[in-house]
Amino acid sequence: MNQAHAPMILAAIDMGSNSFRLEIAQLQHGQYRRIDYLKETVRLGAGLDAQSMLTEEAAQRGLECLKRFADRLADLPTRQVRAVATQTLREARNRNAFLARAQEVLGHPIEVISGREEARLIYAGVARMQTAEDPRLVIDIGGRSTEMILGRGPQPLRAESFQIGSVSLSMRYFPEGRFTSEAFRAAQVAAGAELEEAMTQFARHTAQPRWRQALGSSGTVGAVSQILAANGVSADGSITLDGLRWCIEHCLDAGRVDTLKLAGLKDDRRAVVGGGLCILYTLLTHFDIDRLYPAKGALRQGVIFDLAERLDPLLLGGARDMREQSVTELQRRFSVDRDQATRVQQIAQRLHAQLSPKAEEEHRRELGWAAALHEIGMMVSHHDHHRHSAYLLSHVDAPGFSQNQLRRLGDLALGQRGGLRKLEEQLQDESVVWQLLALRLAAIKCHARSAVDASAMKLHRDGDQVTIELRKGWAEGHPRAHFLLREELDAWSKLGRIQLALND
Repeated sequence: MNQAHAPMILAAIDMGSNSFRLEIAQLQHGQYRRIDYLKETVRLGAGLDAQSMLTEEAAQRGLECLKRFADRLADLPTRQVRAVATQTLREARNRNAFLARAQEVLGHPIEVISGREEARLIYAGVARMQTAEDPRLVIDIGGRSTEMILGRGPQPLRAESFQIGSVSLSMRYFPEGRFTSEAFRAAQVAAGAELEEAMTQFARHTAQPRWRQALGSSGTVGAVSQILAANGVSADGSITLDGLRWCIEHCLDAGRVDTLKLAGLKDDRRAVVGGGLCILYTLLTHFDIDRLYPAKGALRQGVIFDLAERLDPLLLGGARDMREQSVTELQRRFSVDRDQATRVQQIAQRLHAQLSPKAEEEHRRELGWAAALHEIGMMVSHHDHHRHSAYLLSHVDAPGFSQNQLRRLGDLALGQRGGLRKLEEQLQDESVVWQLLALRLAAIKCHARSAVDASAMKLHRDGDQVTIELRKGWAEGHPRAHFLLREELDAWSKLGRIQLALND
């Protein structure tokens, strides 16, 4: 094949609570081809202490694994790599300190994704790797969370995440590796309590079934499926209540994890098998699942497909970047004045190009999204709407966005007006400086909420010195905007981060 027309190589890193996985693949005409796959049992989730702090021992295990992944990714551009972290780093109070070290070791950004975003990506992986038009229930039992997704074809209809997983349940109810009937019952009750709220959303209902097939996408489902198949309990690897009872009985007969002998049970799954069996048993019982089939796709494939949509929609038949759809939906949900948002967006992006002509594409897009959503807080209150916008953006579930990126959009929304000291830490990042300055100047220029002449303001930058050049006579015709520009000079002067001047 001509190298110039070779399919783009994409890589996904799934930093799960039990295992870290690296998937490298190519997509061509929607077809998926795996190039390489690496998996290491890191047990990051087992390293959360009682105060939800990640221990140094667990952190080191994660960093050592990421260093090996980095060696494998040495020649791949950052734009073709996406790393996501799940429940353990959603919980860890010291996650930012770990992420700073991890990103330096890996050499690529790491996104902490919400539970619902994780569920969406899991379904994307399953739906594209195992196509079907019938409605399906997809379940993923991770180390510290369980995701449930109801979907039809490629479209997820409902996606939720629950804070129960094989690692956390095993640590609590089988802490010393001992298997007892009491521990299994207690673990099943705990799993049922966490999953009970999902029953109204994901139960099959025999009269008018919501789904026709249940698929399991996770290491837990794969591990139990392999055990059942290796021991002749399940001919096709599917999981049933009878099969789970068989596994639990063997655990009880063994009495301890270290004496459990089951064909197909891998060493990296031994310590968490008890918790995984309890969650599976609860799911099959509560949700009327007569047979759970292992799925072909998983989170890592979903990340690959999502990355492909961002880089080149034609790779997947013209699919749009999910983040664009989320921005449009958020504008609708929060009744954003779209005409004003578009004005601010266009001016901000024009000014940003003058300030940072070589900015990364992702930073340009972030500014556009922040401008499109900078007024969503108006739905809460006109007073201090920038603070409401920041809170909403930092906490909303928005498909396609990581928690990291939503917080960055929230920071930009918070900084759209007022003093700058509140973002002093964030403004140590030069890319944020130019994003924020462009957004603030655009908001001032569009202050009257009417049509604007984009060419009336130009910016000239020399290092940290920026001059605002106004067209002759514009200030006289727009005295309020001119007053706000003078206030803007004062705000940046107090911060001392850049030198802003006005040539009017």
